Amino acid sequence: MGKGGAPALRGGERGITHRPQGPRSLGDLVDRIAPKSLTAVQRRLIQASSLAEAQDLLFQHTIFCQICLPYRDPGDNVREWECKQGAASLLIEAGRAKHPRADEWIKLGLPWGAKPRLILSHLNAEALRQGSPLIEIEGSLRGFVRRLKLDTGGRNFRIIKDQLSRLSAASIWLGLSRDGHAVTIRSHIVGAFELWFPKDDRQRVLWPSTVRLSQEYFDSLQKYAVPLEEAAISALAHSAMALDIYAWLAQRLHRISAKEPQFIPWAALQQQFGMHYNRVRKFREVFLHTLREVKAVYPAARIGEDLGRDGQPTGLTLYNSPSPVPKRSVVRPRD
Repeated sequence: MGKGGAPALRGGERGITHRPQGPRSLGDLVDRIAPKSLTAVQRRLIQASSLAEAQDLLFQHTIFCQICLPYRDPGDNVREWECKQGAASLLIEAGRAKHPRADEWIKLGLPWGAKPRLILSHLNAEALRQGSPLIEIEGSLRGFVRRLKLDTGGRNFRIIKDQLSRLSAASIWLGLSRDGHAVTIRSHIVGAFELWFPKDDRQRVLWPSTVRLSQEYFDSLQKYAVPLEEAAISALAHSAMALDIYAWLAQRLHRISAKEPQFIPWAALQQQFGMHYNRVRKFREVFLHTLREVKAVYPAARIGEDLGRDGQPTGLTLYNSPSPVPKRSVVRPRD
């Protein structure tokens, strides 16, 4: 039991209560494991807002607020990545792209680290603001990177380009299992993308000039987008774990009952955020350090660490907290 009498959740914080019977699409599956984040009115107002007014907001799909991409480079020879969180599972399959001059298929690696998280939040925001799954990349992404105060030249921007290509080509499998039943949905974040190749082949950087989100993902995003503060994302851009924790808390804390806090054991947190750590103690140390960084940009987040009767840490208790993005920021219409 956690503080306030909240029961510990097995395998993670979500607690799935419905038996998975027959979801046919990404949206159907997400319905089973995540609450809606934006109302239809909010979506229309976001699309009606000018880009300048909404420039300080980014968005993450709720599923990526709960299940993580790889933190570290799995290596070029690793073509699949799996992450489990409670009854939900994410499997990412690395893709390929056709080289227009060499006329051959080029293997792309798996997306990993902070960069694809930043890129995805940008793509989501652009798609929602424009009300279209088609996104022009070259100008908008450079401007986004500059606003985050990241280096736009040299090695750093090459990494950003490479991670965008990896993200664009990857296939995503989402699975939900419970009571001996399992449902699997295959999807793509990006349905189509164009590649720009440098004149100097030694650069070896695949660069999508435009991307089109898959219609299935775009439709789901319009229902399940979680608003995030761009300033907070900029401050946490150095750490994939910090970005994940911030997005998770932004999606989660304001939905917790004010009368019933929720307890999450360290084992469940390690399953969600510590896939690279063999020892819970080491993961806890890193997680708490990163959580302090997140709290610096989300000071309203109310979180307590629980100790057992023997004085040993058992987990965290989450308390109802205001969203880091005020509702007025999400629904602000054009004058």
